[in-house]
Amino acid sequence: MAFLNRRPTPLPSQLADATAAGYTFHLSGELVPVLTVELMPGQTIFFEHHILLWKEPSVEISVRPLAGMLKRMIAGMQILVTEARGPGQIALSRDGVGQIFPMHLAAGQELNVREHQFLAGTSTIDYTWDRVSGIANMLFGGTGFFVDRFHAAGGEGIVWLHGHGNVFEKDLAPGEQIDVEPGGWLYKDPSVQLDTNLTGLSTGFLAGNSITLNRFTGPGRLGLQSASPMLMSAGADARDRADSNTAANVASAAFGVLGGLAAGLFGSDRDDR
Repeated sequence: MAFLNRRPTPLPSQLADATAAGYTFHLSGELVPVLTVELMPGQTIFFEHHILLWKEPSVEISVRPLAGMLKRMIAGMQILVTEARGPGQIALSRDGVGQIFPMHLAAGQELNVREHQFLAGTSTIDYTWDRVSGIANMLFGGTGFFVDRFHAAGGEGIVWLHGHGNVFEKDLAPGEQIDVEPGGWLYKDPSVQLDTNLTGLSTGFLAGNSITLNRFTGPGRLGLQSASPMLMSAGADARDRADSNTAANVASAAFGVLGGLAAGLFGSDRDDR
């Protein structure tokens, strides 16, 4: 039997001396993979601090706030990332079985990524977020309320992602559709539309119930992962939430200090009375 559409194809899991956007990097390891980046003098990447595995002493580490800090704090999302500046090598790894892979973005190109799958990005990449559109997608889609958005605003760049299990890519033609288990999608081009499809079960003892799938409509690329994030990343996601809470506490304390300084300088409403 011949099928009209091509199946998703696996992405490579091992890369040595790969070069893109002026950066040289390596992907190694089978179960819990490692990304190693060779930073030239002045080159920078940003990442979540808990994924740092090792670095050369010449690599400088600092903290960088993300755009929309207040909105991120209200949404319970991370507001700070770690930045590494060369020269030197740095290695990153997320505590989870899976696959690390690069997404090369041309200048001006965007990519939508599932929450908690980001590993690292080059300095030319803007890291923001969008709300998942549609009530059905929010309530039943299984993707959370937010989708990370990466935009190569400062020129071409790289976003490294971590997929659970193995990672596959499907290039959807205009109007082509595919139904995916809610935990199975990893990234997509902005041109790919996401909808939630509730399929009723009409026979057997489960008749009257429904199965929830994410329906994606092309054109554009769609990344798939073979393992469920809910099962594979409980530890990493818990750590992400802890980082978000810590960052929120730091930001709240900072706002409190600023508020106290302002009250001391200008007085309070009670003082005016």
